[in-house]
Amino acid sequence: MSRSARPVTVLSIIRDCLDALLHPSARYDALTRARHRAFMAPRLLGSLAAFAAFPIYLAMRGAPSAIEVAAFGWLIAPILLSWFLSRTGHYEGAHVLSSLALAGLIMAMAVTTGGIESFAAIWLVVVPLEAALSASRRVAAFASLLALSCVAVLIALTQFDLLPPDQASTAQRGLFMAFGVASATLYAAGLAFGAESLTRTSVSLLSREEERYRLLARNMSDVISRHQRNGAVQFISPAAEPMLGSPVAQLLGHGLFDRVHVADRPAYLTALSDAARGAVRSVEFRLRREGGEGERGRVDFIWVELRCRPLEQDTRKDVDREPEVVAVMRDVTDRKMQEKALDQARSAAEAADAAKTRFLATMSHELRTPLNAIIGFSEMIAQEQSLMLDAARRKEYAQLINDSGQHLLSVVNGILDMSKIESGNFEIAPEPFAPRAALVHCCNLLALKARENGIDLVTDAPQDLPGVTGDPRAFKQILLNLVSNAIKFTERGGRVTVAASVAGSQLLLRISDTGVGIAPDDLKRIGAPFFQAGKTYQRRHEGTGLGLSIVKSLVALHGGDVTVQSRVGEGTVVTVRLPLVCAPPVAKPCEGKPSESKIATLTPATRHEILEQPALVKKSA
Repeated sequence: MSRSARPVTVLSIIRDCLDALLHPSARYDALTRARHRAFMAPRLLGSLAAFAAFPIYLAMRGAPSAIEVAAFGWLIAPILLSWFLSRTGHYEGAHVLSSLALAGLIMAMAVTTGGIESFAAIWLVVVPLEAALSASRRVAAFASLLALSCVAVLIALTQFDLLPPDQASTAQRGLFMAFGVASATLYAAGLAFGAESLTRTSVSLLSREEERYRLLARNMSDVISRHQRNGAVQFISPAAEPMLGSPVAQLLGHGLFDRVHVADRPAYLTALSDAARGAVRSVEFRLRREGGEGERGRVDFIWVELRCRPLEQDTRKDVDREPEVVAVMRDVTDRKMQEKALDQARSAAEAADAAKTRFLATMSHELRTPLNAIIGFSEMIAQEQSLMLDAARRKEYAQLINDSGQHLLSVVNGILDMSKIESGNFEIAPEPFAPRAALVHCCNLLALKARENGIDLVTDAPQDLPGVTGDPRAFKQILLNLVSNAIKFTERGGRVTVAASVAGSQLLLRISDTGVGIAPDDLKRIGAPFFQAGKTYQRRHEGTGLGLSIVKSLVALHGGDVTVQSRVGEGTVVTVRLPLVCAPPVAKPCEGKPSESKIATLTPATRHEILEQPALVKKSA
């Protein structure tokens, strides 16, 4: 081992030995550990050095005097004080006992060597200096009062001649005084170096602790901030810069508040105010985020979650200070988007469940009624001998059975068509055809039904109506469904008008009636499969509710659109816009249930909708 490395090793061994003597309460705090070491090291080392030098002193001096014996006996006190601190951990108590021991030794020597004029009296100055190392005002004040009390006692003993006679000569007094001043100065210098060492250690530990917290604040993805009750920011961690796209300096004061969405500012300030009064609060709100490089000028809002609590302060020092709040902010935009996507999926599931319920309710009526007729009339025909049915009655029953069967067939066909359309298997075959002829033919088919219901069916189609390229079968199905619906929901004496015209490159079909109309709430859901206006169990008209849904799907396959306008009691107008040349949209694969990848890749419009909503509102089916 090199000679230069030996002192470091010796110091390490001494430090390890001292650490082994420390009380457990001082082993986990670096500053407390340094103070305990600084208290124990000079006392133990000084006492051991004095005991080692005592035999040498006896060999050179001879028989010691009573004062010398008391001085060397006092060297046991530092060892006892170190043992006290090691066992109890009472740092201030150890300093108080040390001040009492030092003052007692000084008084014993001063009383036997001249009182206040003794060389030992100068050591009373060291008593409060040593107590200052405790970093406690109470200990320093106690040591100062103790030193002043000792001075007062020595002055009183000197004034009243209560001191024993001093047998030392003038030369010896001068020598003792020089020794006292020099030793006191050296001891005070040692205390000064000890105080400087403790201060350096304290500053180093504080700087290291601050650097550790700065490192944590810089590397945390969450934003740490300190606020006043009115929301003004006193400190905010650098993590706010990538989150909000603004320098930290612009967020101080009311810079952060200015970026809070106007609708969320009351909740933001309320949370901070409640936290300043001692509560722990959590609030979610929107913050404006500035666009980064390549996105300058773009402004977006992100959702953040703010958890705030009161900042603990020293009540003795901060009595007049306004209470402050420490907060942690976290970007929860992705979570909000997922919640929105889940809410949409839940709404879709609820709508599907409602559609299933409507389907069961509708089918139970639409299938049971004609089946009852088929079964009932077929049984009557089977028992024609007992019932004595004539040919006219049997023909009438057979016609009713046929009508019921046709109705069942139309119901099944409608369900099959709708199923094909929704699954993407329904294909149209575009070809040129004359729309006026198809329109007149459909109206002629339904004219008898209109007359039976006492409804006036009017056809308004110009002779020069141009040809259309599309699926003629689908075109007729569109007209038949719309006109039959209009007739079905129009009261006797009403009017149904079927008009056709051309607007640019589109063919306009307008089917209007003077029927019962549709309520505004039901109008929003018209066209949904199996939906019929009014209550399902109180229907006045037969039908599955698939007619308009099939119409909208067929029109969409042609690249057109359908609009419905209606007022209760005044009638309904359905407008169909079809291109003169069919341009069916490209088929898309079935998307199925929303997946996690779909949630994570929401469109900007959906993202904007989420960020601009004060809360995620559940939509009922």
